[in-house]
Amino acid sequence: MATPILSIAGTQAASPLGYFSWTSGQLGRDPYYILVVIYIFFPYFSSVVVGDPVYGQTLIGYLNAAAGAFLALTIPFLGAIADKQGRRKPWIAGTVIFMGLGACLLWFITPNAAGATLWLGFGLLLLINIAFAYSEVFHNAMLPAITPANRAGLVSGLAFSLGNLGGLSLMLFVLYAFALPGAQTWWFLPEVAWWGLDQSAHEQDRIVGPIAGIWMLVFTLPLLIFTPDTPKSGLTLMQAAKSGIQDVLATVSQLKHYANIARYLLARMLFNDGMVGVLVFGGVYAAGTFDWDTISLLIFGLCTSVSAMIGAYLGGRIDDRLGSLVTLKVSVFMTCLILLALVSIQTDQIGFWFTVSTQPVWEFPYFTTIAEVVYFGTNQVFALFFVTALSASRTLMAKICPPEKATQFFGLYGLSGSVTAFLAPLLVATSTQWFDSQRAGFASLVVLIAVGGAMLFVVTDDRSTAPVT
Repeated sequence: MATPILSIAGTQAASPLGYFSWTSGQLGRDPYYILVVIYIFFPYFSSVVVGDPVYGQTLIGYLNAAAGAFLALTIPFLGAIADKQGRRKPWIAGTVIFMGLGACLLWFITPNAAGATLWLGFGLLLLINIAFAYSEVFHNAMLPAITPANRAGLVSGLAFSLGNLGGLSLMLFVLYAFALPGAQTWWFLPEVAWWGLDQSAHEQDRIVGPIAGIWMLVFTLPLLIFTPDTPKSGLTLMQAAKSGIQDVLATVSQLKHYANIARYLLARMLFNDGMVGVLVFGGVYAAGTFDWDTISLLIFGLCTSVSAMIGAYLGGRIDDRLGSLVTLKVSVFMTCLILLALVSIQTDQIGFWFTVSTQPVWEFPYFTTIAEVVYFGTNQVFALFFVTALSASRTLMAKICPPEKATQFFGLYGLSGSVTAFLAPLLVATSTQWFDSQRAGFASLVVLIAVGGAMLFVVTDDRSTAPVT
């Protein structure tokens, strides 16, 4: 009889079909975040739906703060309840169906909304954001029990890679079919936007909601069909809720026992916030420094997704070879150096001291100067290490948390990435205002990444066990 292949949790791992199908959950989920939150719909909501970019950005800030507060109050308890019930796939199915249908409804959020329409749109985006975080927790919590211990880095990295591939594919489609027609006369473009979309009504922005929603519903199916779930515990929902709440309270009272996990989550809270800040403000810095327009930023996002896709796959391979903690330390250190390289670039300057020409280097209408090309290329290297760090940090969490509390701890893991989401924007805003410099504001993110990275040196990769009661 063949020796069973053990998972990270020490149980029998799923078949390759099972654990590779698990990656389809991220393939389905991440394009929503890429299209709606980062590059297209949130900027559209802030500037066009609200009609006032300053007030719109304020509303987006309140939206993220409200989601973070609600998640802080609920996600550890919901994770513990799921642990007690055993199964995670019903929770994934419920949140994905809600997100998919909600994303389709984004089509009806029209420009210059006012009154109830504006606040209904705000509420819909808020609820989808909360459901997205829940879905991510339940999806991540499946990793320890299904993945072979020697392939965890590969599987986690492949999931991030596929998520970026999905986002890349949909951004290419949106650019080709809806955004570029009429803006450029390149021979391969349609003369007008597909499906009769009216660009003056910003339908090219609104369509990304239904596209991301349908994509999410379709590509989550392989996970729901082929990935094995943890067996049901036999507890009713009320019994699981009562036991789960007690379990969270017990975990809080046993924080000393989980000191290594606590140090890790605190470190991740800082370096993750800083690295996500670079992702968010990288385009803002480029737009302010080089006057990049919407199409430039979309192309920038497309190429960054390709780099992230490559980085996630290669990073997963390195993770399995060197270990999650070593891979994470190297990745965080490199993001610090690369951020310094990014802020050293101005329209006529590279590396703080080297002056370069501002004349166009090619006839392509985007990224025309030496400084722009170098900034563009340096950001691609940042994306490689950024996604490697994301993948390795998830794998490390799967390795150090008690398997029987996986959803609860992945709830705290997700919370550590969102509860201080205000920190990076606040640091950038205050530094920019204090020094009256966009460069100084962007560079301030080094502090968060460096402090979080330094804290990794007091973290070990030993698995914590649940205390004996």
